[in-house]
Amino acid sequence: MHILLVEDDAVIREATQLALERDGFTVTVAEDGITGLERFRSLAPDVALLDLMLPGMNGVSLCRQIREESPTPVIMMSARADPIDVVLGLEAGADDYVTKPFDSTVLVARIRAVVRRMGRAEAVNGEQPLRFGDLEVQRDGLEVSVAGQPVELTPTELRLLLCFVDSPGSVLTRDVLLEQVWDYQWGGDSRVVDVHVQRLRAKVGQDRIETVRGFGYKLKTAV
Repeated sequence: MHILLVEDDAVIREATQLALERDGFTVTVAEDGITGLERFRSLAPDVALLDLMLPGMNGVSLCRQIREESPTPVIMMSARADPIDVVLGLEAGADDYVTKPFDSTVLVARIRAVVRRMGRAEAVNGEQPLRFGDLEVQRDGLEVSVAGQPVELTPTELRLLLCFVDSPGSVLTRDVLLEQVWDYQWGGDSRVVDVHVQRLRAKVGQDRIETVRGFGYKLKTAV
């Protein structure tokens, strides 16, 4: 598996690269956002690890550009624990985030989890289209449309949508979604769920996914 690591801190970059290579990953590094984008385009890595604060082009801008060009999983890395920074990264299109300093085993687990999610999203097939009002999900082609117009989803957004369409009208708690979509069986930060639900709503309709206060979210079968 080929990882692109974009990190301007030399100590963190070298330590992270060594840890990932010990786990069998091939790692290409970049020291700034502009170089990171160039190497992403030329190498087409399996996963991109982006520091939030980068010279030249910051991690948020780099993530947005990657997301416009590719569904490649993106994990943001941030030394800042401010929720605003985390949300900015997720809203830019990141699939997950880790806060520095992090344990290398946790980072490896996160990388493998986003790759598994992408693989499962690509493997779903053989079922009839699911329709909920003007929303249609074609499983065999992994195609989503609203009012007949195609909708482009990232693998994480697709996995999230499939969770909802598999349980239409049922309330899914944040913990359930964390486990099913992000593999956070030990528990995780629910902000990752909230941000991805907002991104999904923006694509399939703000009224399609309802917030059930104090519990979670559910897919409305009709709007």
